[in-house]
Amino acid sequence: MVKYNYSRKEGGIVLIYYIKNMKLANEWKDYKIIDMADGQKLEKWGDVILSRPDPQIIWKDKSYPKRWKEINATYHRSSSGGGSWEFNKKMPKQWQIKYKNLTFNIKPMGFKHTGLFPEQAVNWDWMINKIKSEKREIKVLNLFAYTGGATVACASAGASVCHVDSSKGMTTWAKENIESSGLKDRPVRFIVDDVVKFVNREIRRGNKYDAIIMDPPSYGRGAKGEVWQFENNIYDLVELCTNVLSDNPLFFLINSYTTGISSKVLEDILNLTVAKKYKGKLESGEIGIPMENSSLVLPCGIYGRWEIWKIITILAVLNFI
Repeated sequence: MVKYNYSRKEGGIVLIYYIKNMKLANEWKDYKIIDMADGQKLEKWGDVILSRPDPQIIWKDKSYPKRWKEINATYHRSSSGGGSWEFNKKMPKQWQIKYKNLTFNIKPMGFKHTGLFPEQAVNWDWMINKIKSEKREIKVLNLFAYTGGATVACASAGASVCHVDSSKGMTTWAKENIESSGLKDRPVRFIVDDVVKFVNREIRRGNKYDAIIMDPPSYGRGAKGEVWQFENNIYDLVELCTNVLSDNPLFFLINSYTTGISSKVLEDILNLTVAKKYKGKLESGEIGIPMENSSLVLPCGIYGRWEIWKIITILAVLNFI
């Protein structure tokens, strides 16, 4: 469902839009989607312009054809799988972009990625607000933590974070993001391990966390070749993780890019696991990025959230009613 509201600005019409159940990452300064057409998105990462494939972009017409001549590099998919970068203009091998007070290191890598998913800014803001609203130190467990976008966000809000990923290279990158954001003195523990094995060990050790974040892949392998498949393993993992939640948990967030899975599925899983043990609020939906100077929005993924339902929140609702 899309609701439109029109306002006038400097003689032109500015379209202000709200999409029900979709959270928009619309507070970026260093990242923009300039255009989208023919299966490619034209993005500006700081001063670097990249063209990368996206399966959601099924229309042909370009809104700003001239801007496509400014590309520094294009990622081309191969019909046999994988793909490669074509570099059109000189550009740095690695550079930095900022989101508010967070700094991330960016570089083109295999399978079109750059080391950051800008749409996740929606979740970063939500987590930061939740953590800062607490008058206690929050312990966060970040699973399938990749290059640490959520780790950096939570650490910046004052939380202690346990960052778990099976890739040593991605974990090293996450450490660099922590340092670049000026957070190297924050209590962040980096673990290179299979997520399921690590959670089982934490259960045996009796370790507890106030917040859990997970961004599981559709398919992957652990540090020692353990196989992960979203549809087969996600429910069991969420159920397992309820055993490392503290007595006073703050939130549980699942993010996914798995094709064919509805956000309501993530909400249902949280309802059947976390919500059985803890009273709270459930929510699910899409996350997306609006295109600059346009009413177009690129859907980028889905989320499911559980958060503690505080008495103050209930009172606020009653007062509103």
